[in-house]
Amino acid sequence: VQLQAYGGGLVQPGGSLRLSCTASGFTLDYYTVGWFRQAPGKEREFVGAIFRSGGTTVYADSLKGRFTISRDTSRNTVYLQMNSLKPEDTAVYSCAASSRIIYSSLGNPSSYAYWGQGTQVTVSS
Repeated sequence: VQLQAYGGGLVQPGGSLRLSCTASGFTLDYYTVGWFRQAPGKEREFVGAIFRSGGTTVYADSLKGRFTISRDTSRNTVYLQMNSLKPEDTAVYSCAASSRIIYSSLGNPSSYAYWGQGTQVTVSS
């Protein structure tokens, strides 16, 4: 059972980037998948999540309108589309999966059983 986040890189302010979270060993569609990020010297921050049933998405208030989470069931992948990127979005982004999670626990990293290695996103001119 493994998760992997990838797609990070260097992007200019105002640019876009799409991160992918793929799973091996299990079907990601049966899991709620959360995205988190951690900047140097800061605590891990909840970015958003997509529920396993129906695909309902939830986002951190500060990121609504710029970030979008979606699934591609055929590719066993969850995406994080990031638009209008700002320097303060610079962080290591990670995905996590949980088979059982309640709405109030979405932002709690310990609620997720599986984690992928993060991918670095740097927003700079």
